[in-house]
Amino acid sequence: MPETRKGAINWKGNPMDLIGPGLKAGDQAPTDWTVVGNDMSAVSAKDLAGQKRIVLTVPSLDTAVCDTETRRFNQDATSVPGVKIWVISADLPFAQKRWCGAAGVSNVVTLSDYKDRAFGPAWGTFAPAKGLHARAVFVIGADDVIRHVEYVADATTEPDYAAALQAAKAL
Repeated sequence: MPETRKGAINWKGNPMDLIGPGLKAGDQAPTDWTVVGNDMSAVSAKDLAGQKRIVLTVPSLDTAVCDTETRRFNQDATSVPGVKIWVISADLPFAQKRWCGAAGVSNVVTLSDYKDRAFGPAWGTFAPAKGLHARAVFVIGADDVIRHVEYVADATTEPDYAAALQAAKAL
């Protein structure tokens, strides 16, 4: 059973527990998880291994802050050539695909943790009280070592875009 990190973040100012490890720079990216692509295909850690990447977890693409964050990283993706950007949420793959189409988002890949709910506990982003992911940003090198981590202090606020992009450009 993954650890529970009591009051690891806030949600609208209220303490919220997270399930899973508190990852940090220098840790190896977790490998024991599978998520679902927009085409309903299984995507696992081995499918992302060896890639320079930014991995974002968001509560739901259908909320204002998640919408803003994902659009911003979609826009900024061109400034980090060779770095893939993955957005993980518990939204259904159909909803993610619809949202991407409506938002004109094509530079990031959305993946769903709705089915197995394995990604959140592996990365320490699952907020069981909400049944959703906390907002977090991970920058990972091609060697699968995490170079930057931000568990956003309050899930209802935006991450530090500049810090994530600076870490990604340094890969």
